[in-house]
Amino acid sequence: MLYSVPDLKQIETVPHTVEYRRWCTALDEVDPQAYQRIHHELQARFDGREVDTSSWIPGSDWTGTVFQPIYEACGEDPSAAALFFGLLVWQVVMDREDCWSFGRYDKEGIPIKGMTYFRIDCPRE
Repeated sequence: MLYSVPDLKQIETVPHTVEYRRWCTALDEVDPQAYQRIHHELQARFDGREVDTSSWIPGSDWTGTVFQPIYEACGEDPSAAALFFGLLVWQVVMDREDCWSFGRYDKEGIPIKGMTYFRIDCPRE
């Protein structure tokens, strides 16, 4: 589950919904199993972490990785692929059973490009 900070409201939608859906359709056309493999890879990564940043996950060269179909689904546009990847991470974190929040931060005074996610205690409903 994904919550905004500081108000701890549960997030239930992916931003840039139109683009996200279009890219998901294109991903399915590139490789019908890609979404499940990507989802599994990201779930496993978040299982073992308390904090992670989306732009640090895939590495700079996606060739031969589970993430390569994202690049192909985005017409080999690196900016579109990066945004789609970030939205996939958002979806995965939002779908988790444990509770996470997110924010934009910097490292040594330099803004981090991706979204940083961090595990939180689940709010009482």
